[in-house]
Amino acid sequence: MKKLGALISELEKWNRKVNLTAVRNTDEMIRVHLLDSLVAVPLLEGGTVLDVGTGAGFPGLPLAIVQPERHFTLLDSNNKKVMFVQHVAGLLGLDNVSAVKARGEDYEPGHGFDTVIARALAALPRLVEIGGRHVGEGGVFVALKGRYPAEELEQLAQLELPWSHQVMELCVPGFETGSRHAVLLRRQR
Repeated sequence: MKKLGALISELEKWNRKVNLTAVRNTDEMIRVHLLDSLVAVPLLEGGTVLDVGTGAGFPGLPLAIVQPERHFTLLDSNNKKVMFVQHVAGLLGLDNVSAVKARGEDYEPGHGFDTVIARALAALPRLVEIGGRHVGEGGVFVALKGRYPAEELEQLAQLELPWSHQVMELCVPGFETGSRHAVLLRRQR
């Protein structure tokens, strides 16, 4: 809990100088960034996680704090946000975090990840295009969404891509029922 508090404190400090997030209120940061990230803990699989489009480190940093046994690679193309992630990881001693400045489409890690996760990054068809190739054999792509993404699922189905999906409603404290969902995407064999 102490590290989660320190994360929010650093976010507030940096946000005053560098625009990392539109959310300025501490209580809102806790709800919108921390709680909305931590709800994904039971959805993670395996030992390696790629957070595509992490921004200021969400959901990757909170997940790395509470899941120290997993290694998290936090990917973003915005240098100031990657610098913030590196700063916080160093400050909090998060040896299980790597921050990488790159676009998901251009990133070449040389291996797949057990879990690829994205939060509020793009519509499902675009997410699969950006990060789908980073999902390792038997891995899962976790797309954190707001309301049930019926239209995005329809668009994804029309593309006839080799991905199956499962949608789960998430219960995030402070959010109304039905306002948060996770789409779990798996490559069909």
